[in-house]
Amino acid sequence: MTRTASLKAFAKLNLGLRILAKRPDNYHELRTVFQTISLADRLDVEYSAARKTEIIVDGTPHIPDNLVEKACRILLDQIKLTAKIRFSLQKNVPTGAGLGGGSSDAAAVLLSVPVLAGKRVPLQTLQTLAAQLGSDVPYFLHGGTALGLGRGEELYPLPEIRESKVLVVAPAVHSSTAEAYRDLSAQLTSESLQLKLNSFQQQAWQGGDSAPENDFESVIFARHPELARLRQYLLRLGARYAAMTGSGSAIFGVFNNSETILQAQAALSRERSFSVSFLSRARYQSSWMRALQPHVKGAEWPPLSLYAR
Repeated sequence: MTRTASLKAFAKLNLGLRILAKRPDNYHELRTVFQTISLADRLDVEYSAARKTEIIVDGTPHIPDNLVEKACRILLDQIKLTAKIRFSLQKNVPTGAGLGGGSSDAAAVLLSVPVLAGKRVPLQTLQTLAAQLGSDVPYFLHGGTALGLGRGEELYPLPEIRESKVLVVAPAVHSSTAEAYRDLSAQLTSESLQLKLNSFQQQAWQGGDSAPENDFESVIFARHPELARLRQYLLRLGARYAAMTGSGSAIFGVFNNSETILQAQAALSRERSFSVSFLSRARYQSSWMRALQPHVKGAEWPPLSLYAR
């Protein structure tokens, strides 16, 4: 018997990203506010029981080291299951733009495959597996507005930010996260650490009404000044505030109404842009429940398989 599901793997924005001291494990301690947006990849899943595991990932363009297959393998190993699973991935979220498309795809696998397989996997286990795949992946097990600490994998819910109209612009610029961390490390001091913490707390308390600060902007904009010009252009086009997400290269502007966004999009017709909205945690999770509806029972989170014993 083959069980199928058609899923949306939503993108995210970083509404502020402060990089603190380097840790003993060579990662950097950070503070960020994650926010899901309506832009999404589409992931179709076909699951069949089998004596030998076979994982097929279809989709264009081909993405080397795709997290979909990695996520599926570590999940099947965890639940000690063999299966034939075919994924068809339609990439709508630009890669390498700081929008978390690959991480969201991986989380989609962790949430959907147990449901189709009839296995119950506790949220804590899913979070452990997600953290092995990437710092952003655990966030996509929850969605909505969340505070990210540590590497970003330590998560706490925040009050949802009011509905906003957002224009995301993803220029054809590759910004290296490794280079950005290296450039930024030279600027980290104990004095800047306390200032960043105070500033981040103030922004978090204001609930998205103030312009977020992204520490990567200073070093990324130095390497790619066209991104700085793009952010300023969004402000001139009427954005309430504009910022880079993650380590770039996508720049987003938050607008007061859809009409202004349409005018801004027309002015940026040569750039790849997306008019999106914020997704609350309730809307994010209800989208998942609808997509998996034929295979789930109850309203638990993560979704509980109808076939689980």
